[in-house]
Parts: sequence; structure tokens; C-alpha cells
Amino acid sequence: MPLRIAIDASRTTAARVTGTERYATRMIQALLNQETAHQIALYFRQAPPPELFAARPNVTLHPLPFPRLWTHLRFAAALWRARPDVTWVPAHTLPAAFPGRAVVTVHDLGYRHFPKAHPTLARFYLDLTTRHSARRAAIVLADSAATAADLTRFYGTPPNKIRVVYPGIDPPIIGDTAALRQKYGLPERYFLFIGTLQPRKNIAGLVEAFRRWRQRNHGDETALVLAGAEGWLYDAAWTREADGSPTPGVFLTGYIDDEDKGALYAGALAFVFPSLYEGFGFPVLEAMACGTPVLCSSTSSLPELADEAALLVDPLDIDAIVDGMDRLAHDGDLRAELRARGQARAAAFTWERAAQEALAALEAAADG
Repeated sequence: MPLRIAIDASRTTAARVTGTERYATRMIQALLNQETAHQIALYFRQAPPPELFAARPNVTLHPLPFPRLWTHLRFAAALWRARPDVTWVPAHTLPAAFPGRAVVTVHDLGYRHFPKAHPTLARFYLDLTTRHSARRAAIVLADSAATAADLTRFYGTPPNKIRVVYPGIDPPIIGDTAALRQKYGLPERYFLFIGTLQPRKNIAGLVEAFRRWRQRNHGDETALVLAGAEGWLYDAAWTREADGSPTPGVFLTGYIDDEDKGALYAGALAFVFPSLYEGFGFPVLEAMACGTPVLCSSTSSLPELADEAALLVDPLDIDAIVDGMDRLAHDGDLRAELRARGQARAAAFTWERAAQEALAALEAAADG
């Protein structure tokens, strides 16, 4: 029997696109492509552009402009009127009060692992709303087994209430690597990091590992490229020497345009991502999809994503990071092996599969 499904699509029209916004957009698009008989209502803060979601007879769009507390007031009021069979919120926060059964996606609990890396008010809100959502939802979708374990550890969410649904990835389009290097002023040979420059990304540890690697390989001009915007609690000292001068060989590109990422990945000697915590490591899989060998952390979600397709290191062991970089720099056979394994691994993460699993969760939640 067809269901009436309500979806919070407010993240899909956000002005600033992060991983959460991209997840919501791609998951909803893939879910609509399933072409089910279910009636699906999408709710927005503002009207979406016509090309965002293709018109379908079983899909209705509901822009609901509202200045504050959209989720808890405007969206909730719409749910009370519509009373759908099941509601899905793709980003942590269910309304404080609403009718019927629900599914919620929880991406990570990084604020519990690194509380000081978040503004106090934001951390309090995340903790309060995620705790409520995990308790109120009939089914919780977690981006990884690591996030699922965190939900049980911090909020007591029963494991049988959680479904691990890995997001898909969009393999970056690989452009002209030479033109890319010229655009950003980069050398021909470089290790690459892509991500927001913030404490939990372990930027200080990565730069220190690079310093030691350069000392070990005296005369090697291979650089370290840190591609990404400065985040909360960014510290310029991470990339500077004791005298305040820039660390030799470290290039800061700032924010990278999406259309440039493929060439940046493909042109790298290796992708290095010794992050302290990730609910789901999109850059690791994107690098693999581009045929770039990967070194990443042996903690949080990264081992389950990388499987046997990356070098795994303890992110707190600087010498282990140095040794891994050394192997990738000098062992061509290893790079070729990781390149092949990585491309096969990345191909398993599709939005179609993720949407199928999310739809199954919505149907199960509605059935009680």
C-alpha cells in the first residue's frame, strides 16, 4: 500500500553547501529516482530552483518561508496538518513535537568527541536535538558503524533501532592537472589534504609529520598541499615555524572550487588524511575514485570505509604518519596496488544503493 512520506528538504536550498547539504540533496534525488508509488511531500525553507528535483506526479513541493525555528515551528505545523505516515529528516534534528513515526539521519557525533572544537551554543543545540531525535525516531540512519556505536554509547540508542546506511559519493570530474597547478600555484609533486582546516582534522600533526618527512628526505622538493577553508579554531601556527615563518613546502590554497577537486586529487602523489574523527570520510573515497593512493587514520569511521584500500595509521603517532608517507613516496608498486584497490572500493558507494536502503527504512518505520 502506498505511503504518504514527508521529507525535510530544507538543507537542499541552503546558501552554504557542506557535506550535510550535499547528502540531503543527493539522497532525496536518488530516492525520487526509485519511482515508487508512495506520495512524497518535500518541505523547504525557500522555493527550490526548478532543476533541483524533476517533476513527478507523486511528488509535491512545499516552500514554507519562516525566519526562525523553522524545524520546530513551521515544519512541525505542516506535519500536524498533513499527518504523513512517516517523516524523514536527513540531518540530525526532528521537530520537538510532531505526529506519527519518523526516520532521522545522524551523520556524526564529533561534538561529543571534541567539544572544544564547537561553539558552546552550537554544541549544546546539537547535543539536545540529536538526543531527542535518536529517542523519538522509529529508526535512526547512521552514516557509519562508528556513528552507530557512538549513538549507543552516548545516548543509549538500542542497536536494533539503528541502520547503517553509507552515503554515496559523486566521483569528481578530473580536469587538466597542469592548468590546476598553475591556477593555484602548486608544484608538480605533492601530498594532498582536502578538508576544512580545524582541530579535529589534525592539521598540526600532519604538518609536523611532513616536516619530519622532509628532514628524512633531504633535498626532496615534494610539497604538502592543504586545500580547504579555515574552520572554527583554526590556528595559523599549525603551518608556521617557531620563528613565525611559513613552513617550507606547505601550500595553503584556501577554499577549492568543486570543479577543481578532481584534478587536484588526480595530480597528487598521495592523499593524506590523518583526521582525529570522521563520521564519514567523503574525501577519502573521492581520492580513491580519482585513482589517488590514500593514507588515512585507523580511527572512527575511516577503517570501515577504506577497508584494505588505504594505508591506515594512528593519527596521534607522528612517526607512523611519516613512515606511511615515506612508503607512498618511494614504493611505486604500493601506489599502483592502492590505486586499483581504491577505485574498486569507491565504486561500491553509490547514491542509488543508499536511497534504496533509506526507502526500506522508511517503509519499515511506517509499518511499525
